[in-house]
Amino acid sequence: MAKRLVIALGGNALGNSPEEQLLLVKNTAGTIVDLVEQGYDVVVGHGNGPQVGMVNLAMDYSSNNGGNTPYIPFPECGAMTQGYIGYHLQQAIGRELNKRHINKPVASVVTQTIVDRNDAAFSHPTKPVGSFYTKEQADAIAADKGWTFVEDAGRGYRRVVPSPIPQKIVELPMIEQLVESGNVVISTGGGGIPVVEEDDGCTGVAAVIDKDRASSLLARELNADMLVILTAVEKVAIHFNTPEQENLEDLTLEQCQKYADDGEFAPGSMLPKIESCMSFVKNTENGTALITSLEKAKEALEGKTGTRIHK
Repeated sequence: MAKRLVIALGGNALGNSPEEQLLLVKNTAGTIVDLVEQGYDVVVGHGNGPQVGMVNLAMDYSSNNGGNTPYIPFPECGAMTQGYIGYHLQQAIGRELNKRHINKPVASVVTQTIVDRNDAAFSHPTKPVGSFYTKEQADAIAADKGWTFVEDAGRGYRRVVPSPIPQKIVELPMIEQLVESGNVVISTGGGGIPVVEEDDGCTGVAAVIDKDRASSLLARELNADMLVILTAVEKVAIHFNTPEQENLEDLTLEQCQKYADDGEFAPGSMLPKIESCMSFVKNTENGTALITSLEKAKEALEGKTGTRIHK
């Protein structure tokens, strides 16, 4: 049976505009198809930070500046980005598969991720999204729509949304079927569209789920053999960006926890990746996690580079 990989693509794999993204996904597709060619079953998750910000900003600007565009809620902006990022990835991966004469379909799943409506994150929104406003504008919108705004680095006031912990992937059975049928599957884009469970189904909420945490959850629920987080660095390091920087190749859960407790991993970048890897390894029987760069993914899976996290 083929080994199953869940790959979380970082922002370096995608662009800040549709045009830039179309160019960058060619390299991304090459890496993914390298792994397919080696016999892995591949499920791809991805971020959508720049893209959802772009869509939200455009919709927000148009609806507030005399345009005819209706206000588009934040969950719908997330769904839009899942769609067009999935479309670009499908095209690029499909072309690369055809070029190598590999007969394997590619499918994107618009994915919802259940969060807990009582998650503490909803009381402390932290993720900035959308337009910049003056204090007066922000106060007026907050009074009208109940949004939370914060001052952002002297550039004005921006809306902030919660970043709750993912609990469950709604479309998991469909993703499982697609993988078992031999498809390359793209899912949980941007961490998935955040939803809460109601008596009659799910309802979208204004939030952003960390894509590494969502990919870790997906990898656990799919019983994947490995969670692979592709980011901007080839290896995890301690004393990062100092003369004492030390790159790490092999980490146990205990070592990860110690370094995290010592503040070695930045909260906004490496720490959630490490925590996502730890969660996957802890909750699987023989799962291993790998952090490396997009360019080095093939070599890392061959054990030549990257940072592996294991029990």
